[in-house]
Order: sequence, then structure tokens, then C-alpha cells
Amino acid sequence: MSVVPLEVSGSGPVRPAPARRGSRLALPVILGLLALPLITAAHHSRPAPYGDHLTVHARVDGGAPAPELRTRGRAVQAYDPVTGRPRWTYGREGEHPLALLPLPGHAVALWSDGMVTDTARADGSAVRWHRAIPDSASWLRSPAARGAAGVLQPLDPRGRMLAVITPRRIAAYRSADGDLRWVLPAHAGCAFEPARSARRGQALMVAQPCGDAATPWTSQLIAVDDLGRIVPRRTPLGNELPGGASDDVRTRAEKAVAPPR
Repeated sequence: MSVVPLEVSGSGPVRPAPARRGSRLALPVILGLLALPLITAAHHSRPAPYGDHLTVHARVDGGAPAPELRTRGRAVQAYDPVTGRPRWTYGREGEHPLALLPLPGHAVALWSDGMVTDTARADGSAVRWHRAIPDSASWLRSPAARGAAGVLQPLDPRGRMLAVITPRRIAAYRSADGDLRWVLPAHAGCAFEPARSARRGQALMVAQPCGDAATPWTSQLIAVDDLGRIVPRRTPLGNELPGGASDDVRTRAEKAVAPPR
């Protein structure tokens, strides 16, 4: 049996010797050091959110040209336009990309589960945001979706705003952070057809056929831009980032098309 040395000070209580107190103070430090590798391992073993698998194949400097984008197998791949070598590959567990939209600085993809993602295009350093499109997965798997043709559309020349078009709605997102800026639902008894869309000036024209044969064709075609539906005397919300300089309310698209009624 081991004996712990004690120290006695006058008539006060008996206290452990300094050596014993030192060992008690050292114990939490030792346990913390032993637990550190376990905490680090647990951090690295956590599953990636949304099943993401992002692999960077080559580091690039700031002056490198923007990579080209393509779908390859079940993944999105960015490759150097000069050498053809891959820069990064991005896949999601159990899903595959249906549509791909290159934007300045952004690689936007639509996936088979109805998820839209934005990846840093130049170096693949991060998946910046994910947005789930409601009630879209079953439609995307159907022949009516036409392979997701026209679902992803830029709403301005610089790609600051992105439209996601499904039969029930058009949703506009700010590409910088994925913020939802506006939603335009289809008229009752009508449905948007993203594959039947075209541009006129700065406006995006989207077909909205209705079941009623008596409905005039002007009601079966709508025009939108980055600020929303183009109608006379609109006062839309701005799309600038918080704290940024605001844009003037634009009227160029309103002049480019005859406003639908």
C-alpha cells in the first residue's frame, strides 16, 4: 500500500503535500493532450454536408484563365482551357448533375434531387451555397423536364442573378450568396416550360401555356429580368448585396418587350 506524504501547519487541517497537488493539476492537462488526436479524427471523419465530394487537382494562381466546365459521369468537372487538365471535380453522394451553367466566377449546377449548387469556378476551393428547389425532383426525372433544358438561366449579362424555372414557379437567386430575391408563381391552370424560353434584349421570355384554349397567347408568355416580372410602372426591390452600392432602377428591359397583360 502506498503512503501519501502529508504536511501539517499548526493546528489547521491536514493537506496533501505539494507533490500531490501538482499531480492533480497536471492530470487534466494530460487528459486533454490524449483527447486531442481523437477530437481531430472525429472532425475529419464527419460526413460532408449534402453529400458533397470536392476534389482539387491543381492549384492555380490569380492570373489563370477561367476553367471550362463539363459533366463527367456523376460529377461536375472544371478543366484548363489550354492544357485540358482537370482543375477540380465536384460530386454529390447518390446524385448526378442534370444541368450546368457557367457564370463569371461561379459554376452553377442542378442535381437530380432538385438541389442547385454554386462552386467557386476558378479554383474549386469551396461549394459556396446549396438551394433546394421545392417539388422539383419528381418532375426532373420525368420526360416532361426534357433533361432540365432551360431550367438554369442567367438574368443579367454579368451573371449576378440566376433564375431557376420549374413548371410551378420562377425563382431568382443572387449568385454571390444564393439569397432568394423573388418568386413568380405560374397562373392558376398554367405551367412554365423552361425549355421554351428565349431572350429579347435584356429580357428573358418564358412560355406559360394554359389548359384553357380561350386564354390569349399574350397571357401564355411572360417576360422577366433580374428585377422580376416586367410590367409597367413597377417598383422592384434591389438585388445588391447588403451594404453595397445600390443600382438604379432599370427600364431597359421594359422598353425591349411589349409588357404582357
